[in-house]
Amino acid sequence: METPKVIDIFCGAGGFSEGFRQAGFEIIQGIDYWEPAIKTFNFNFSLNCSAKNILDFESSIDEIELLPDTEVIIGSPPCVTFSSSNISGKADKTSGVTLTQIFLRIVAVKKWKKGSKLGGWFMENVPSSIKHLGIEYTFEELGLGEWATENKIGRTKVAIKLEGNQKILNSANFGCPQSRERVISGEIIKRRKVIFPEALYSKVPQENLKPWKSVCEIKSHLPKPNSGIEIKLISDPNYPELKISIIDLTDQFYDTGLYESEWKQSKFLKTNHPYMGKMSFPENEDRPSRTITATKIGTSREAIIYKSEYERMGNGEYRTPTVREAACIMGFPITYQFLGGEGTKWRLVGNAVCPTLARSIANQLRKELKWPIFQNPIIQPCPKENFDFNLNTFLEKEFKNPPKRNVGSRFRRHPFKDGNITVTLSNYDIDKNDEVKSIWFTSVQYGNGKGFPSFHFPDFFYKKIELVISHYDSGKEFLAIINNGFSEKIGNNTTLQQMYENQVSINNLLEPTELIEEINQIIEKIGVENQIFEQQDSEVFLNKERVPLSQLFALYAINKISTTANSK
Repeated sequence: METPKVIDIFCGAGGFSEGFRQAGFEIIQGIDYWEPAIKTFNFNFSLNCSAKNILDFESSIDEIELLPDTEVIIGSPPCVTFSSSNISGKADKTSGVTLTQIFLRIVAVKKWKKGSKLGGWFMENVPSSIKHLGIEYTFEELGLGEWATENKIGRTKVAIKLEGNQKILNSANFGCPQSRERVISGEIIKRRKVIFPEALYSKVPQENLKPWKSVCEIKSHLPKPNSGIEIKLISDPNYPELKISIIDLTDQFYDTGLYESEWKQSKFLKTNHPYMGKMSFPENEDRPSRTITATKIGTSREAIIYKSEYERMGNGEYRTPTVREAACIMGFPITYQFLGGEGTKWRLVGNAVCPTLARSIANQLRKELKWPIFQNPIIQPCPKENFDFNLNTFLEKEFKNPPKRNVGSRFRRHPFKDGNITVTLSNYDIDKNDEVKSIWFTSVQYGNGKGFPSFHFPDFFYKKIELVISHYDSGKEFLAIINNGFSEKIGNNTTLQQMYENQVSINNLLEPTELIEEINQIIEKIGVENQIFEQQDSEVFLNKERVPLSQLFALYAINKISTTANSK
Protein backbone atom coordinates (compact mmCIF):
# COMPACT_ATOMS: atom_id res chain seq x y z
CA MET A 1 0.00 0.00 0.00
CA GLU A 2 1.02 3.62 -0.43
CA THR A 3 2.67 5.13 2.65
CA PRO A 4 -0.03 6.98 4.67
CA LYS A 5 0.68 10.68 5.05
CA VAL A 6 0.46 12.93 8.10
CA ILE A 7 0.05 16.64 8.70
CA ASP A 8 1.07 17.94 12.12
CA ILE A 9 -0.66 21.08 13.43
CA PHE A 10 1.09 22.86 16.33
CA CYS A 11 4.01 20.66 15.33
CA GLY A 12 6.62 22.23 17.61
CA ALA A 13 9.89 20.32 17.40
CA GLY A 14 8.08 17.34 15.88
CA GLY A 15 7.79 14.76 18.67
CA PHE A 16 4.28 13.70 17.61
CA SER A 17 5.45 13.40 14.00
CA GLU A 18 8.59 11.50 14.98
CA GLY A 19 6.47 8.83 16.65
CA PHE A 20 4.32 8.45 13.52
CA ARG A 21 7.42 8.39 11.30
CA GLN A 22 8.83 5.58 13.45
CA ALA A 23 5.60 3.67 12.75
CA GLY A 24 5.99 4.02 8.98
CA PHE A 25 4.01 7.17 8.20
CA GLU A 26 5.24 9.95 5.93
CA ILE A 27 5.24 13.41 7.45
CA ILE A 28 4.48 15.95 4.73
CA GLN A 29 3.74 19.19 6.58
CA GLY A 30 4.05 20.86 9.96
CA ILE A 31 2.32 24.04 11.08
CA ASP A 32 3.60 26.26 13.88
CA TYR A 33 3.93 30.00 14.39
CA TRP A 34 7.28 29.80 16.21
CA GLU A 35 10.25 30.10 13.87
CA PRO A 36 12.68 27.88 15.87
CA ALA A 37 10.04 25.13 15.94
CA ILE A 38 9.50 25.21 12.19
CA LYS A 39 13.24 25.30 11.50
CA THR A 40 13.76 22.30 13.79
CA PHE A 41 10.82 20.47 12.20
CA ASN A 42 12.09 21.16 8.68
CA PHE A 43 15.63 20.09 9.57
CA ASN A 44 14.55 16.72 10.94
CA PHE A 45 11.92 15.89 8.32
CA SER A 46 13.69 17.39 5.29
CA LEU A 47 10.80 19.76 4.61
CA ASN A 48 10.49 23.42 3.73
CA CYS A 49 7.49 24.58 5.76
CA SER A 50 7.04 28.23 6.70
CA ALA A 51 6.01 29.60 10.08
CA LYS A 52 2.25 30.15 10.11
CA ASN A 53 -0.23 31.44 12.66
CA ILE A 54 -2.97 28.92 13.43
CA LEU A 55 -5.40 31.83 13.81
CA ASP A 56 -5.33 32.11 10.01
CA PHE A 57 -7.66 29.09 9.99
CA GLU A 58 -10.16 30.57 12.46
CA SER A 59 -12.37 32.27 9.91
CA SER A 60 -11.09 31.13 6.51
CA ILE A 61 -12.26 27.77 5.20
CA ASP A 62 -10.19 28.43 2.08
CA GLU A 63 -7.07 28.31 4.25
CA ILE A 64 -8.15 24.90 5.54
CA GLU A 65 -8.86 23.64 2.02
CA LEU A 66 -5.33 24.62 0.99
CA LEU A 67 -3.92 22.14 3.46
CA PRO A 68 -3.02 18.80 1.90
CA ASP A 69 -5.51 15.97 2.31
CA THR A 70 -3.85 13.27 4.38
CA GLU A 71 -4.71 9.98 6.02
CA VAL A 72 -3.85 11.38 9.44
CA ILE A 73 -4.02 14.74 11.22
CA ILE A 74 -2.21 15.16 14.52
CA GLY A 75 -1.81 18.17 16.75
CA SER A 76 -0.84 19.39 20.17
CA PRO A 77 -2.46 22.77 20.90
CA PRO A 78 -0.39 24.91 23.29
CA CYS A 79 -1.15 23.80 26.84
CA VAL A 80 0.25 26.69 28.86
CA THR A 81 -3.13 28.26 29.70
CA PHE A 82 -4.58 24.88 30.67
CA SER A 83 -1.63 23.90 32.83
CA SER A 84 -2.31 23.73 36.56
CA SER A 85 1.13 25.25 37.17
CA ASN A 86 0.32 28.40 35.19
CA ILE A 87 -0.37 31.10 37.77
CA SER A 88 -1.50 28.34 40.13
CA GLY A 89 -3.99 27.14 37.54
CA LYS A 90 -5.87 30.46 37.53
CA ALA A 91 -4.76 31.70 34.12
CA ASP A 92 -7.31 32.68 31.48
CA LYS A 93 -8.21 29.53 29.53
CA THR A 94 -9.78 31.39 26.58
CA SER A 95 -6.79 31.26 24.24
CA GLY A 96 -6.28 27.54 24.91
CA VAL A 97 -9.93 26.80 24.13
CA THR A 98 -9.80 28.92 20.97
CA LEU A 99 -6.68 27.22 19.60
CA THR A 100 -8.09 23.78 20.35
CA GLN A 101 -11.35 24.59 18.60
CA ILE A 102 -9.46 25.82 15.54
CA PHE A 103 -7.66 22.48 15.41
CA LEU A 104 -10.99 20.66 15.66
CA ARG A 105 -12.39 22.95 12.95
CA ILE A 106 -9.62 21.87 10.57
CA VAL A 107 -10.24 18.21 11.43
CA ALA A 108 -13.98 18.60 10.86
CA VAL A 109 -13.54 20.01 7.36
CA LYS A 110 -11.05 17.31 6.36
CA LYS A 111 -13.19 14.57 7.91
CA TRP A 112 -16.57 15.55 6.42
CA LYS A 113 -15.54 16.87 3.01
CA LYS A 114 -16.66 14.88 0.00
CA GLY A 115 -14.16 12.17 -0.92
CA SER A 116 -12.32 12.51 2.40
CA LYS A 117 -9.31 10.25 2.80
CA LEU A 118 -8.87 10.96 6.50
CA GLY A 119 -8.40 7.73 8.42
CA GLY A 120 -7.84 9.18 11.87
CA TRP A 121 -6.94 12.22 13.91
CA PHE A 122 -5.30 12.63 17.31
CA MET A 123 -4.81 15.55 19.68
CA GLU A 124 -2.56 15.80 22.73
CA ASN A 125 -2.88 18.17 25.68
CA VAL A 126 -2.48 18.41 29.45
CA PRO A 127 -5.06 16.49 31.52
CA SER A 128 -6.72 19.63 32.89
CA SER A 129 -7.76 20.64 29.36
CA ILE A 130 -10.63 18.11 29.53
CA LYS A 131 -12.71 20.20 31.91
CA HIS A 132 -12.41 23.30 29.73
CA LEU A 133 -13.51 21.74 26.44
CA GLY A 134 -16.95 20.67 25.29
CA ILE A 135 -18.02 17.04 25.17
CA GLU A 136 -18.88 17.52 21.51
CA TYR A 137 -18.94 20.24 18.87
CA THR A 138 -21.51 20.88 16.15
CA PHE A 139 -20.60 22.45 12.82
CA GLU A 140 -22.28 25.65 14.02
CA GLU A 141 -20.17 25.73 17.18
CA LEU A 142 -17.00 25.36 15.12
CA GLY A 143 -17.99 28.23 12.83
CA LEU A 144 -18.77 25.82 9.99
CA GLY A 145 -22.54 26.30 9.78
CA GLU A 146 -22.57 27.70 6.25
CA TRP A 147 -19.98 25.19 5.06
CA ALA A 148 -22.11 22.36 6.44
CA THR A 149 -25.18 23.68 4.63
CA GLU A 150 -23.25 23.99 1.36
CA ASN A 151 -22.11 20.39 1.79
CA LYS A 152 -25.64 19.23 2.61
CA ILE A 153 -24.86 18.52 6.24
CA GLY A 154 -27.04 19.81 9.06
CA ARG A 155 -25.61 22.86 10.78
CA THR A 156 -26.43 21.39 14.20
CA LYS A 157 -25.01 17.95 13.43
CA VAL A 158 -22.16 16.85 15.68
CA ALA A 159 -18.93 17.33 13.77
CA ILE A 160 -16.49 16.23 16.47
CA LYS A 161 -17.25 14.21 19.57
CA LEU A 162 -14.75 14.29 22.42
CA GLU A 163 -16.75 12.52 25.14
CA GLY A 164 -15.69 8.89 25.23
CA ASN A 165 -12.83 9.66 22.86
CA GLN A 166 -10.39 11.00 25.44
CA LYS A 167 -8.06 9.24 27.82
CA ILE A 168 -5.16 10.25 30.03
CA LEU A 169 -2.10 8.23 29.07
CA ASN A 170 1.24 8.10 30.89
CA SER A 171 4.23 8.04 28.56
CA ALA A 172 6.08 5.79 31.01
CA ASN A 173 3.60 3.03 30.14
CA PHE A 174 4.75 3.17 26.52
CA GLY A 175 8.51 2.94 26.93
CA CYS A 176 9.36 6.55 27.72
CA PRO A 177 11.72 6.98 30.71
CA GLN A 178 9.51 9.79 32.00
CA SER A 179 6.30 9.86 33.99
CA ARG A 180 4.36 12.32 31.85
CA GLU A 181 0.57 12.25 31.82
CA ARG A 182 -1.26 13.77 28.86
CA VAL A 183 -4.79 13.49 27.57
CA ILE A 184 -5.10 12.02 24.08
CA SER A 185 -8.25 12.74 22.10
CA GLY A 186 -9.06 11.45 18.66
CA GLU A 187 -11.02 9.25 16.35
CA ILE A 188 -10.43 6.37 13.97
CA ILE A 189 -12.95 7.39 11.35
CA LYS A 190 -14.09 3.92 10.26
CA ARG A 191 -14.60 2.91 13.87
CA ARG A 192 -16.32 6.22 14.74
CA LYS A 193 -14.30 6.29 17.93
CA VAL A 194 -10.73 6.16 19.11
CA ILE A 195 -9.07 2.92 20.16
CA PHE A 196 -6.27 3.53 22.62
CA PRO A 197 -3.10 1.42 22.68
CA GLU A 198 -2.54 -0.95 25.58
CA ALA A 199 0.29 -0.25 28.00
CA LEU A 200 3.60 -1.94 27.19
CA TYR A 201 5.35 -1.09 30.46
CA SER A 202 4.19 -1.01 34.06
CA LYS A 203 5.17 0.68 37.32
CA VAL A 204 4.29 -2.49 39.22
CA PRO A 205 5.63 -5.77 37.78
CA GLN A 206 2.96 -7.45 35.68
CA GLU A 207 2.86 -10.44 33.39
CA ASN A 208 3.76 -9.59 29.77
CA LEU A 209 4.67 -5.99 30.71
CA LYS A 210 8.16 -4.61 31.07
CA PRO A 211 9.04 -2.44 34.09
CA TRP A 212 9.10 1.32 33.61
CA LYS A 213 12.38 2.65 32.26
CA SER A 214 14.44 4.68 34.69
CA VAL A 215 16.59 7.78 34.42
CA CYS A 216 19.71 5.78 35.24
CA GLU A 217 19.06 3.55 32.22
CA ILE A 218 19.28 6.64 30.02
CA LYS A 219 22.24 8.29 31.73
CA SER A 220 24.25 5.08 31.93
CA HIS A 221 24.03 4.64 28.16
CA LEU A 222 25.12 8.19 27.39
CA PRO A 223 28.68 9.48 27.78
CA LYS A 224 29.05 11.74 30.81
CA PRO A 225 28.84 15.46 30.06
CA ASN A 226 32.42 15.97 31.24
CA SER A 227 33.79 13.28 28.92
CA GLY A 228 36.40 14.17 26.34
CA ILE A 229 36.18 13.63 22.61
CA GLU A 230 36.39 9.96 21.72
CA ILE A 231 36.26 8.07 18.46
CA LYS A 232 33.94 5.20 19.28
CA LEU A 233 30.35 4.16 18.77
CA ILE A 234 27.53 4.48 21.29
CA SER A 235 24.05 2.96 21.22
CA ASP A 236 20.91 5.01 21.65
CA PRO A 237 19.46 4.52 25.19
CA ASN A 238 15.95 4.11 23.76
CA TYR A 239 16.75 2.56 20.38
CA PRO A 240 19.71 0.20 20.93
CA GLU A 241 19.89 -0.68 17.25
CA LEU A 242 20.80 2.96 16.52
CA LYS A 243 24.54 3.56 16.85
CA ILE A 244 26.52 6.71 16.15
CA SER A 245 30.02 7.96 16.84
CA ILE A 246 30.44 9.86 20.10
CA ILE A 247 31.87 12.75 18.12
CA ASP A 248 28.49 13.08 16.36
CA LEU A 249 26.50 13.26 19.63
CA THR A 250 25.27 16.83 19.99
CA ASP A 251 24.13 18.87 23.00
CA GLN A 252 25.71 16.57 25.59
CA PHE A 253 29.25 17.67 26.35
CA TYR A 254 28.82 20.96 28.18
CA ASP A 255 28.61 21.96 31.84
CA THR A 256 25.11 22.61 33.22
CA GLY A 257 26.32 23.16 36.78
CA LEU A 258 24.25 25.41 39.04
CA TYR A 259 25.39 28.11 41.40
CA GLU A 260 25.12 27.06 45.02
CA SER A 261 22.41 29.67 45.63
CA GLU A 262 20.38 28.16 42.77
CA TRP A 263 20.45 24.51 43.77
CA LYS A 264 19.97 25.35 47.44
CA GLN A 265 16.80 27.25 46.57
CA SER A 266 15.50 24.21 44.70
CA LYS A 267 16.55 21.87 47.49
CA PHE A 268 14.62 23.88 50.05
CA LEU A 269 11.47 23.98 47.94
CA LYS A 270 11.68 20.24 47.28
CA THR A 271 12.54 19.00 50.76
CA ASN A 272 11.23 21.69 53.12
CA HIS A 273 8.40 23.52 51.34
CA PRO A 274 6.08 25.47 53.66
CA TYR A 275 2.93 23.64 52.59
CA MET A 276 3.76 21.00 49.97
CA GLY A 277 5.09 17.44 50.26
CA LYS A 278 8.68 16.33 50.18
CA MET A 279 10.44 15.53 46.92
CA SER A 280 13.78 13.89 46.17
CA PHE A 281 16.90 16.02 45.97
CA PRO A 282 18.77 15.28 43.84
CA GLU A 283 16.53 13.23 41.56
CA ASN A 284 15.83 9.59 42.28
CA GLU A 285 17.38 8.10 39.16
CA ASP A 286 16.07 4.60 39.80
CA ARG A 287 12.65 5.53 38.48
CA PRO A 288 11.31 7.43 35.46
CA SER A 289 12.04 11.12 35.32
CA ARG A 290 9.49 13.63 36.44
CA THR A 291 7.95 15.67 33.63
CA ILE A 292 10.42 17.59 31.49
CA THR A 293 9.14 21.16 31.37
CA ALA A 294 9.61 23.78 28.67
CA THR A 295 11.64 26.08 30.88
CA LYS A 296 15.22 25.35 31.88
CA ILE A 297 15.44 26.37 35.51
CA GLY A 298 17.46 25.21 38.48
CA THR A 299 15.83 27.12 41.33
CA SER A 300 12.25 25.83 41.37
CA ARG A 301 10.51 22.92 43.05
CA GLU A 302 9.89 21.43 39.59
CA ALA A 303 13.54 21.69 38.53
CA ILE A 304 15.21 18.41 37.57
CA ILE A 305 18.60 18.31 39.28
CA TYR A 306 21.39 15.71 39.23
CA LYS A 307 24.65 15.43 41.12
CA SER A 308 27.38 16.82 38.88
CA GLU A 309 30.08 14.57 37.45
CA TYR A 310 32.61 17.28 38.27
CA GLU A 311 34.05 16.90 41.77
CA ARG A 312 32.97 20.27 43.15
CA MET A 313 31.43 21.56 46.35
CA GLY A 314 29.08 24.53 46.42
CA ASN A 315 28.96 26.15 42.99
CA GLY A 316 28.56 23.46 40.34
CA GLU A 317 28.01 20.64 42.84
CA TYR A 318 24.64 19.90 41.21
CA ARG A 319 23.42 20.38 37.66
CA THR A 320 20.41 20.30 35.40
CA PRO A 321 20.15 17.72 32.58
CA THR A 322 21.82 18.46 29.28
CA VAL A 323 19.53 19.05 26.31
CA ARG A 324 20.52 15.64 24.96
CA GLU A 325 19.65 13.92 28.24
CA ALA A 326 16.30 15.72 28.31
CA ALA A 327 15.60 14.74 24.70
CA CYS A 328 16.38 11.07 25.45
CA ILE A 329 14.13 11.22 28.51
CA MET A 330 11.40 12.49 26.18
CA GLY A 331 12.03 9.52 23.88
CA PHE A 332 13.75 11.27 20.97
CA PRO A 333 16.50 9.37 19.10
CA ILE A 334 20.02 10.67 19.66
CA THR A 335 20.12 11.65 15.98
CA TYR A 336 17.24 14.12 16.40
CA GLN A 337 18.45 17.71 16.33
CA PHE A 338 17.14 20.90 17.94
CA LEU A 339 18.00 24.32 16.56
CA GLY A 340 18.68 27.41 18.64
CA GLY A 341 20.32 28.37 21.92
CA GLU A 342 20.08 26.30 25.10
CA GLY A 343 16.88 27.97 26.32
CA THR A 344 15.22 27.58 22.92
CA LYS A 345 16.21 23.91 22.74
CA TRP A 346 14.79 23.29 26.21
CA ARG A 347 11.48 24.80 25.16
CA LEU A 348 11.44 22.71 22.00
CA VAL A 349 12.11 19.53 23.96
CA GLY A 350 9.82 20.23 26.91
CA ASN A 351 6.84 21.23 24.76
CA ALA A 352 7.05 18.12 22.57
CA VAL A 353 4.92 14.99 22.50
CA CYS A 354 6.90 11.91 23.56
CA PRO A 355 7.70 9.99 20.34
CA THR A 356 7.39 6.63 22.11
CA LEU A 357 3.78 7.38 23.06
CA ALA A 358 3.06 8.77 19.59
CA ARG A 359 4.44 5.58 18.00
CA SER A 360 2.09 3.43 20.09
CA ILE A 361 -0.87 5.56 18.98
CA ALA A 362 0.26 5.29 15.36
CA ASN A 363 0.67 1.53 15.58
CA GLN A 364 -2.79 1.18 17.09
CA LEU A 365 -4.21 3.13 14.14
CA ARG A 366 -2.43 0.82 11.70
CA LYS A 367 -3.83 -2.18 13.55
CA GLU A 368 -7.42 -0.90 13.47
CA LEU A 369 -7.23 -0.01 9.77
CA LYS A 370 -5.47 -3.31 8.98
CA TRP A 371 -2.38 -1.58 7.66
CA PRO A 372 0.96 -3.42 8.00
CA ILE A 373 2.71 -2.86 11.33
CA PHE A 374 6.50 -2.57 11.58
CA GLN A 375 7.99 -4.64 14.38
CA ASN A 376 10.82 -2.19 15.08
CA PRO A 377 10.72 1.61 15.06
CA ILE A 378 11.95 3.20 11.85
CA ILE A 379 14.71 5.63 12.84
CA GLN A 380 16.02 8.12 10.33
CA PRO A 381 19.78 8.71 10.15
CA CYS A 382 21.22 11.94 11.44
CA PRO A 383 20.84 14.83 8.96
CA LYS A 384 24.10 15.38 7.10
CA GLU A 385 24.34 19.13 7.57
CA ASN A 386 26.82 20.93 9.84
CA PHE A 387 25.82 21.27 13.48
CA ASP A 388 26.80 24.89 14.00
CA PHE A 389 24.04 25.00 16.61
CA ASN A 390 25.68 22.26 18.73
CA LEU A 391 25.95 23.12 22.46
CA ASN A 392 29.04 20.94 23.01
CA THR A 393 31.98 22.90 24.43
CA PHE A 394 33.92 20.16 26.32
CA LEU A 395 34.72 22.87 28.91
CA GLU A 396 34.13 23.15 32.64
CA LYS A 397 31.94 26.08 33.64
CA GLU A 398 33.43 29.05 35.48
CA PHE A 399 31.19 30.47 38.21
CA LYS A 400 32.07 34.14 38.05
CA ASN A 401 28.70 35.89 37.93
CA PRO A 402 26.38 34.60 40.66
CA PRO A 403 22.72 35.41 40.01
CA LYS A 404 21.12 38.23 41.99
CA ARG A 405 17.58 38.61 43.20
CA ASN A 406 15.48 41.65 42.42
CA VAL A 407 15.68 44.61 44.78
CA GLY A 408 12.96 44.23 47.38
CA SER A 409 12.69 40.45 46.99
CA ARG A 410 10.61 38.76 49.65
CA PHE A 411 12.18 36.24 52.02
CA ARG A 412 10.41 33.42 53.82
CA ARG A 413 12.26 30.45 55.23
CA HIS A 414 11.96 27.94 58.08
CA PRO A 415 14.58 25.43 59.29
CA PHE A 416 12.28 22.37 59.13
CA LYS A 417 8.73 21.10 59.41
CA ASP A 418 8.07 19.08 62.54
CA GLY A 419 4.82 18.35 64.36
CA ASN A 420 2.86 19.97 61.54
CA ILE A 421 4.45 23.28 62.55
CA THR A 422 6.90 25.65 60.90
CA VAL A 423 8.72 28.51 62.62
CA THR A 424 9.52 31.14 60.03
CA LEU A 425 11.80 34.10 59.45
CA SER A 426 10.47 36.57 56.88
CA ASN A 427 10.95 40.14 55.71
CA TYR A 428 7.22 40.70 55.21
CA ASP A 429 3.98 40.01 57.07
CA ILE A 430 2.98 36.52 55.92
CA ASP A 431 -0.62 36.94 57.10
CA LYS A 432 -1.12 40.05 54.99
CA ASN A 433 1.01 38.73 52.12
CA ASP A 434 2.26 42.28 51.68
CA GLU A 435 5.41 43.93 50.40
CA VAL A 436 8.85 43.77 52.00
CA LYS A 437 9.17 45.84 55.17
CA SER A 438 12.24 47.43 56.71
CA ILE A 439 12.02 44.95 59.57
CA TRP A 440 12.22 41.16 59.95
CA PHE A 441 9.48 38.97 61.39
CA THR A 442 9.27 35.82 63.49
CA SER A 443 6.11 33.77 63.00
CA VAL A 444 4.79 30.26 63.45
CA GLN A 445 2.44 28.45 61.08
CA TYR A 446 0.19 25.64 62.28
CA GLY A 447 -0.40 23.18 59.44
CA ASN A 448 1.24 22.55 56.12
CA GLY A 449 -1.29 24.16 53.79
CA LYS A 450 -2.15 27.62 52.61
CA GLY A 451 -4.51 29.46 54.93
CA PHE A 452 -3.52 27.65 58.12
CA PRO A 453 -3.25 29.81 61.28
CA SER A 454 -0.15 31.96 61.53
CA PHE A 455 1.00 33.85 64.62
CA HIS A 456 3.65 36.55 65.03
CA PHE A 457 6.12 36.82 67.90
CA PRO A 458 7.46 40.22 68.98
CA ASP A 459 11.14 41.02 69.11
CA PHE A 460 12.90 39.92 72.31
CA PHE A 461 10.41 37.08 72.78
CA TYR A 462 13.41 34.73 72.88
CA LYS A 463 14.22 36.07 76.36
CA LYS A 464 10.87 34.79 77.66
CA ILE A 465 11.66 31.22 76.67
CA GLU A 466 15.34 31.17 77.55
CA LEU A 467 14.70 29.80 81.05
CA VAL A 468 12.38 27.09 79.69
CA ILE A 469 15.04 25.98 77.21
CA SER A 470 17.79 25.98 79.83
CA HIS A 471 15.91 23.28 81.79
CA TYR A 472 16.90 20.80 79.09
CA ASP A 473 20.46 19.48 78.97
CA SER A 474 20.42 19.89 75.19
CA GLY A 475 18.95 23.35 75.74
CA LYS A 476 21.98 24.55 77.69
CA GLU A 477 24.23 23.42 74.85
CA PHE A 478 21.93 25.06 72.31
CA LEU A 479 21.88 28.41 74.12
CA ALA A 480 25.65 28.40 74.39
CA ILE A 481 26.02 27.91 70.64
CA ILE A 482 23.41 30.51 69.67
CA ASN A 483 24.76 33.19 72.01
CA ASN A 484 28.44 32.50 71.48
CA GLY A 485 29.16 32.41 67.77
CA PHE A 486 25.87 32.25 65.94
CA SER A 487 24.51 35.65 67.02
CA GLU A 488 27.68 37.36 65.80
CA LYS A 489 26.86 36.22 62.26
CA ILE A 490 23.60 38.22 62.14
CA GLY A 491 23.67 41.51 60.24
CA ASN A 492 21.28 44.43 60.62
CA ASN A 493 17.99 44.48 58.74
CA THR A 494 19.40 46.39 55.75
CA THR A 495 22.49 44.22 55.46
CA LEU A 496 20.41 41.05 55.69
CA GLN A 497 18.24 42.25 52.81
CA GLN A 498 21.23 43.25 50.70
CA MET A 499 22.95 39.92 51.26
CA TYR A 500 19.77 38.08 50.38
CA GLU A 501 19.35 40.03 47.14
CA ASN A 502 23.00 39.54 46.18
CA GLN A 503 22.97 35.91 47.39
CA VAL A 504 26.31 36.31 49.08
CA SER A 505 27.54 36.58 52.67
CA ILE A 506 29.86 39.44 53.64
CA ASN A 507 32.18 40.45 56.51
CA ASN A 508 31.74 37.19 58.47
CA LEU A 509 27.98 37.70 58.40
CA LEU A 510 25.60 35.11 56.96
CA GLU A 511 22.89 35.88 54.46
CA PRO A 512 19.39 34.83 55.67
CA THR A 513 19.15 31.47 53.91
CA GLU A 514 22.48 30.44 55.42
CA LEU A 515 21.37 31.54 58.89
CA ILE A 516 18.32 29.31 58.61
CA GLU A 517 20.43 26.41 57.31
CA GLU A 518 22.79 26.80 60.26
CA ILE A 519 19.88 26.68 62.71
CA ASN A 520 18.82 23.42 61.14
CA GLN A 521 22.32 22.01 61.45
CA ILE A 522 22.76 23.15 65.06
CA ILE A 523 19.49 21.60 66.23
CA GLU A 524 20.16 18.42 64.27
CA LYS A 525 23.66 18.11 65.76
CA ILE A 526 22.41 18.62 69.33
CA GLY A 527 19.94 15.80 68.82
CA VAL A 528 16.43 16.54 70.09
CA GLU A 529 14.60 14.32 67.63
CA ASN A 530 11.36 12.85 69.03
CA GLN A 531 11.60 14.96 72.21
CA ILE A 532 8.45 16.84 73.17
CA PHE A 533 8.00 20.21 74.85
CA GLU A 534 5.07 19.97 77.31
CA GLN A 535 3.80 23.54 77.53
CA GLN A 536 1.91 23.20 80.83
CA ASP A 537 1.58 26.66 82.41
CA SER A 538 3.81 28.54 79.97
CA GLU A 539 1.94 28.70 76.66
CA VAL A 540 4.42 29.55 73.95
CA PHE A 541 2.63 27.98 70.99
CA LEU A 542 -1.04 28.98 71.19
CA ASN A 543 -3.60 26.22 71.55
CA LYS A 544 -0.93 23.54 71.59
CA GLU A 545 -0.31 21.27 74.58
CA ARG A 546 2.59 19.32 73.14
CA VAL A 547 5.09 20.63 70.59
CA PRO A 548 8.33 19.12 69.24
CA LEU A 549 11.21 20.45 71.31
CA SER A 550 13.03 21.22 68.07
CA GLN A 551 10.41 23.89 67.29
CA LEU A 552 10.94 25.60 70.64
CA PHE A 553 14.65 25.79 69.85
CA ALA A 554 13.90 27.04 66.33
CA LEU A 555 11.63 29.76 67.71
CA TYR A 556 14.39 30.98 69.99
CA ALA A 557 17.01 31.11 67.23
CA ILE A 558 14.78 32.76 64.64
CA ASN A 559 13.51 35.35 67.07
CA LYS A 560 17.11 36.04 67.98
CA ILE A 561 17.77 36.75 64.27
CA SER A 562 14.82 39.12 63.81
CA THR A 563 15.47 40.90 67.12
CA THR A 564 19.19 41.33 66.46
CA ALA A 565 18.63 42.52 62.88
CA ASN A 566 15.94 45.01 63.84
CA SER A 567 17.91 46.34 66.83
CA LYS A 568 21.26 47.00 65.14
